[in-house]
Parts: sequence; structure tokens; C-alpha cells
Amino acid sequence: MILLDGRTTSEQIKKEITEKVEEIVRQGRKRPHLAAILVGDDGASQTYVNNKEKTCAQVGFKSTIVRMAENTTEERLLEEIRRFNEDSDVDGLIVQLPLPKHIDEQRVIEAIDPRKDVDGFHPVNVGKMVLGLPSYISATPDGIMELLERYKIETSGKHCVIIGRSNIVGRPLANLLSHKSIPGDCTVTICHSHTKNIKELTLQADIIVAALGRPGFLKGDMVKDGVVVIDVGITRVPADNKSGFRLAGDVLFEEVAPKASYITPVPGGVGLMTITSLLKNTLKASGI
Repeated sequence: MILLDGRTTSEQIKKEITEKVEEIVRQGRKRPHLAAILVGDDGASQTYVNNKEKTCAQVGFKSTIVRMAENTTEERLLEEIRRFNEDSDVDGLIVQLPLPKHIDEQRVIEAIDPRKDVDGFHPVNVGKMVLGLPSYISATPDGIMELLERYKIETSGKHCVIIGRSNIVGRPLANLLSHKSIPGDCTVTICHSHTKNIKELTLQADIIVAALGRPGFLKGDMVKDGVVVIDVGITRVPADNKSGFRLAGDVLFEEVAPKASYITPVPGGVGLMTITSLLKNTLKASGI
């Protein structure tokens, strides 16, 4: 069993990006610039945005963070998005999700200039991704593809079962893995909460991506020997420690790992790849 180490891989990608940024600065060109808008006081969202700001500084990007109150109106948020859309110095723009309930998330996503949509959520980028055209790919699917590529995991002709059908992970990843590419050329099955024979399907799978959001859902008796397992889930569960919780994935690691050829840990796997994917998209948006 080999761990798909998101920490080591993400650090390597950040090093590669840093070297590219240093080169363009030596050439007298501007640094890539990522802007983020955070609405409200959600603790997890604040942590994510702070980490993005820190990582931008680490690789030499310029970053701008706009923090807006929980009661900010939708129109006020759209005004801020328009301002960044029109700012030629800003290469990439993200609006941290989730948004307060009174704001229409889809309207906000569609308001972002697709050329600056480094989250890869705009319908223009989603459509291009489905067609296999150059686009910004959302961070988690891109991070998974990067791990598969860098660990040289064979995907061509393999049966991949994806548990979860979200627009952020399951559906885009299914499209990417079915493309005629490396990694890719998979036969893909998407399962979800209403699939009645999940165990029957996962036992057939050469590759399993668990992105359901249910801690410990995938158990040892649901996988065959030699399977590749990608655990996207990350949930706080009660624990007898100082913080009172631990982070758990969708995979029951202690049962599944002994049967797997490759497996991602939680934490330390897919989650660490998401910010590096955002940096890659911002670098692309800057024209490098």
C-alpha cells in the first residue's frame, strides 16, 4: 500500500510555481494577482481564505482579500465582483462559498468574468471542461487528477466508481476521468445516496473516489484487493483529545488501506491539493 501524499505533492507544485513567478518578475512582468471575497463570519471559510492568502505570499503572488459583513446585500456583492472584473491587475477572482442564505450563489458565480473564474465554477468553464477544451478546472477534481498523474497511476480502461454527484467534485471528476487523456480513459460509474447497490459496484471498481460526506462510509468489505482509493471526505467527528474532535474521511482507513494499492490519507491527502490547484489556475489566468 502506497500513500498518495498530498502534502509532499502540493509542496512540490508550490515550488514549481514559485520558480515560474521568480522568472517572470526577473523579466519585469507583473506578479499574478488573486482576489478573494469573503461574506460573513463562517469559521471554516475564514480559515480557507487565510490559508489562500498565506499560500499566495509563499509562492510570490499578490493577493487581495475583501471581507464583507454577513448582512451584505446581493447587489453590493455583485458591485464588488464587477469592480474586480474590470481591474486589469487582478488575474483570478474567487468568492468564498458558502454564502449567506439571502444571496443567490449561482447568480454570484455567473457574475464572475469566466476569464478570472479560477474556481472553475462558471458555466462557461464547466461547459469547456465537459467538451475537453482548455478551461479552469475546479480545485478538488484538478487536485485528484494531479495526484493520479504524479504517482503514475494507470487509469486507461479502468473502472472508476465515484461516490457522490456534486457539481464541485463528483460530476466534473467523472467527466475528466472519461476524457481521452492521461490520466483518463476510465469507464466511470457515479453512485450517490439513492444508489441501491453501491457495495456491488465498489467491489468491481479499480479506482474509488469517495466524496459523499459520510465519515467511514467505505468499509473494507466494499473493496477488492489492489484498489486505488481517493478519499475526498473531511468531517469533524467527536474525539477524546484537547480539541474535542478529529478529522475523518469517507473511507474507514484502517479496514480499506490493507487492501488498497494506493490510498489518500485524511488529513494530508486531497485537501492539501485544492489550494495548489487554485494557484495553478491563477498562474494560467495571468497568461503564463
